[in-house]
Amino acid sequence: MTNKTILKFGAVEHAEAGDLPGWIAVEGQPTMQTAVQHTTADGKVISGTWRASPGTYHATYTDYEFVHMIAGRIIITPDGGTPVEVGPGDAFVVEADFKGTWKIIEPVTKHFVVRLG
Repeated sequence: MTNKTILKFGAVEHAEAGDLPGWIAVEGQPTMQTAVQHTTADGKVISGTWRASPGTYHATYTDYEFVHMIAGRIIITPDGGTPVEVGPGDAFVVEADFKGTWKIIEPVTKHFVVRLG
């Protein structure tokens, strides 16, 4: 019997390469891959795995995101705000109105949950 209320993420078999909407590389040549591993039935919440290489992006968010860092290190700085460094094991949220930089210091793997809209 398949459990329809619990979905355990397995290895990422397919990830979309390319920058996310609202993300612009501003330093170095960072790359990212996003694997959406689950979407709720109503389409309002997605979750999955994201990977990125070193460099800096300026990001503009329109959706709420919960993040659990698996590997790597990032310094996130809101425009006009204080830098926050995150690394393996850290969990944090990014509100839908965030604008600022993500400086990827070490290659990153994170799990994410995004509430769309």
